[in-house]
Amino acid sequence: MRFRGVKRTTKGEETFLKSTSRKHKQEQEKEKEPSLVYNGDISNALETALANISPNSSVEHCNSLLKQLEQCNEDKTLSFFQWMRSNGKLKENVLAYNLVLRVLGRKEDWQAAEEMLQELISNSVNKLSFQVFNTLIYACYRRGLGELATKWFRLMLENGVRPNVATFGMLLNLCQKSGNVAEAEFAFHQMRSFELQCQSAYSAMITIYTRLGLYDKSEEIIGLMKEDKVVSNLENWLVQLNAYSQQGKLEEAEGVLMSMNEAGISPNIVAYNTLITGYGKISNMDAAQRLFHNLQNIGLEPDETTYRSMIEGWGRANNCKESEWYYEKLKEAGFKPNSSNLYTMLNLQVRYKDEEGVIKTLYDMRRMGCQYSSILSSLLQAYEKVRRVHKVPLVLKGSFFVHVLVDQTSCSILVMAYVKHHLVDDALQVLKKKLWKDNIFEDNLYHLLICSCKESDHYDDAVKIFTQMPKSDDNPNLHIACTMIDIYGFMGRFEEAKDLYANLKSSGIALDMITYSVVVRMYVKSKSLKDACLVLYEMEKQKGIIPDTFLFRDMLRIYQQCGMQKKLAETYYIILKSGIAWDQEMYNCVINCCARALPVDELSRVYDEMLQRGYAPNTITVNVMLDVYGKARLFKKARKVFWMARKRGLTDVISYNTIIASYGQSKDLKNMKSAVRKMEFHGFSVSLEAYNCMLDAYGKEGQIEKFRDVLRRLQESSCVSDHYTYNILINIYGEKGWIEEVAGVLTELKECGLGPDLCSYNTLIKAYGIAGMVEKAVAVVKEMRLNGIEPDQITYINLIAALQKNDNFLEAVKWSLWMKQMKMEGSKC
Repeated sequence: MRFRGVKRTTKGEETFLKSTSRKHKQEQEKEKEPSLVYNGDISNALETALANISPNSSVEHCNSLLKQLEQCNEDKTLSFFQWMRSNGKLKENVLAYNLVLRVLGRKEDWQAAEEMLQELISNSVNKLSFQVFNTLIYACYRRGLGELATKWFRLMLENGVRPNVATFGMLLNLCQKSGNVAEAEFAFHQMRSFELQCQSAYSAMITIYTRLGLYDKSEEIIGLMKEDKVVSNLENWLVQLNAYSQQGKLEEAEGVLMSMNEAGISPNIVAYNTLITGYGKISNMDAAQRLFHNLQNIGLEPDETTYRSMIEGWGRANNCKESEWYYEKLKEAGFKPNSSNLYTMLNLQVRYKDEEGVIKTLYDMRRMGCQYSSILSSLLQAYEKVRRVHKVPLVLKGSFFVHVLVDQTSCSILVMAYVKHHLVDDALQVLKKKLWKDNIFEDNLYHLLICSCKESDHYDDAVKIFTQMPKSDDNPNLHIACTMIDIYGFMGRFEEAKDLYANLKSSGIALDMITYSVVVRMYVKSKSLKDACLVLYEMEKQKGIIPDTFLFRDMLRIYQQCGMQKKLAETYYIILKSGIAWDQEMYNCVINCCARALPVDELSRVYDEMLQRGYAPNTITVNVMLDVYGKARLFKKARKVFWMARKRGLTDVISYNTIIASYGQSKDLKNMKSAVRKMEFHGFSVSLEAYNCMLDAYGKEGQIEKFRDVLRRLQESSCVSDHYTYNILINIYGEKGWIEEVAGVLTELKECGLGPDLCSYNTLIKAYGIAGMVEKAVAVVKEMRLNGIEPDQITYINLIAALQKNDNFLEAVKWSLWMKQMKMEGSKC
């Protein structure tokens, strides 16, 4: 078997074996046994001994030479071991294997070590001892290789080898370093099962559990030590003391200290420091002080840990005076405060408004080698905790302030903190005095400051920073200008925002999608939808700009509000081709905005796809789909949408109004009435809109009794009639020719303070025409103008129809010609 690390001899090299007979040399050549050549630094005696070795040499002599080689040359050790193998010197030779395993462990050739170990296991007649495995475990122990050591340990157990105390000492120490609880518990259990006692193993288990905060388990191990009658050494006592101190059980910890003294352990500063630290953690500084003053009585001197623990303890107790006393004593004793002490003192001095003390601590931090940026961060953090950042300029002096002015990172940290705490003037003062120059970094810093103000809603601070920052009108910073347009939009200062946008366009800078998005949003806030559309038009002319999800949604909402159905359809199909991922909000936005711009089938497909992907429609989407399906008379689909919405709790009054109106417009009076009953059954009061729908439907179908019944219910309800209600009544009564009822409605309309609107007048003209009261119809037009309501196309159409119906053709022609001359374009009411 070939092992790693074994050197083969080459032609021309001198072998260390010399035979006394020619016959033996011929046998060597015939069998091609490996020979050894040594070029290393070994003693002459060892060199001579190796030169005289022969296959007849004893195993003990070979082992002696192998042991000497192992101590001086690893490669030669492996080569000689190979020679021993070839000459039958390894049978039951555990010592030789152990020596070579030691070499392989030092070389960290674990694969070769495992192969050799397996060979030894398979060839050994007698049981192996723990030394072979301990050799490899020790090699892992020296290098901190816990997992590998555990592997050798488990192989040891599998082959029935009994570990010794050293085995468990090394394993538990490795587990302690790595925090491997599972392997530690396994090894500890095995140790107790073999009835072995390793003091360091108990200490390791207590330490592992204490570090992980598993104090109950720590105390279990302490109990097992007593149960196993382990004679504790100093380490055992200290870890017990620490376990109790860490969890605040100081009475038990004091008991351990007493037991140490009773056991004859001399007073130890580590033990007292552990107790002092424990008392400090629970802010029992009287007890900590007692222990500190008792040190000299027992012949101990405080060390740096003692002073540091007292500083931290008084710091937790929020006692600045005592912390400062121990801090000075620490320095007088020739010790240096650690970073925790420095931060404790800094926080205490800041809290107690001791700016002079803060300045001293800052210089101590610098002498300790702390970096300026780290010191500055700690200082700002301390002042931020007590909301006194405005005092930072008073203590940031001398070399510290100079460093801020010359270092970009520290400068940015400071001004960002100032701006965060509304100290914009101080931030700008620092930026004016800065001694570094980096235009790109400076622009980015100003942008961060402005964004910070924006995020905290300090828009005035953002404006102050922007107006005082160095800038070039010929080459404005796109990101800063874009952010300021957004801020001006939030502030309602639209003229400044528009000026910035105009400046960007005139500068010739290529605007990106984000800029267009911000500008569009600004125009929407200023209710300048036409300008927003112009910006979108400009964006469409630019090549390579693809809107993101947010801008696409803004575009849809703008086009919907402007009634641009064609642009809505175009945008919808652009969205489909863009390949952007649709989220729940996009589906809702498309359905809500494009309801009138897309065919019903396409809108239905989008809605179904939304549900299939697991997205939930909102109430507005539900109502839009009810309206679309209702107007298309797709009542089966409408009912399906309504049932789904009912299950998800998405229906509201508008949902019922929409479906009631759909049935009414389709003259499906039975389902209309049923929908009204369901509306009441599900806890909604019948709305004015529902009453209006029923009045219109029953009136147009000539079901006057039901019409009057609905009117009576409306009048008895808490609903207040609106213009639409009165217009329906005028229209229905007018269609019937009931002028007296029309006059009564008109009187009621005026008495309630509403007064007729455009639709009211148009309906009234139509009613007078049906009743043959042409003069009244003409008088209505005059009344409209007197009341400041301009007649529209419907007004004149109704008037001309009234004249024609009553044979006043000449007048009808005059009004018709006048309409053409005015080129009137009106909308139906």
